Amino acid sequence: MLSAATRCSTPRLEIAWRANQTEHPRLGVIVPRFGQTAVARNRLRRRIRELARRRILPVLPPVDLVIRSRSAAYSATHDALAADIDQWLETLPL
Repeated sequence: MLSAATRCSTPRLEIAWRANQTEHPRLGVIVPRFGQTAVARNRLRRRIRELARRRILPVLPPVDLVIRSRSAAYSATHDALAADIDQWLETLPL
């Protein structure tokens, strides 16, 4: 089981997680404005949510996971965001 509350930072994302009492992982995505338009924020939020749905949620134990984007995430490619998530998954003590 994962520790009580843990954080990790990648070049484009900040990730925090904590064990929960449900039988499944839960996801929250935070995308600050950083001077961007609502369209850009929603597009980034959808990209992060889809990456998490495909790469993270299937392998996680029951945890509350919060992913917060950094300003560099707006200009990042899909592959760069995926690499950040994969980098975090490699260090995760499952």
